[in-house]
Amino acid sequence: MAEYANNTDALELRAAEQRQRLHHSVQELKGQIHDRSLEWRERLDVKKNARQYFWPAAGGVAVFGLLFGYGVAAVFVK
Repeated sequence: MAEYANNTDALELRAAEQRQRLHHSVQELKGQIHDRSLEWRERLDVKKNARQYFWPAAGGVAVFGLLFGYGVAAVFVK
């Protein structure tokens, strides 16, 4: 009987340790997910990117508009 009690105590102790490790792993994973979500939010911030890349984007849109205009004009000229 005493051996059974020792065995169950050992199993309960092991289960408690495993729960602690699992809890720690989950907390660490949640922290990593939170950090990465903040990083991606910052990377995908529309206002920041619009300010930072305004002139290159405006140039690209201007070139596209120019080429599109010539293409549409070519349809009506021929």
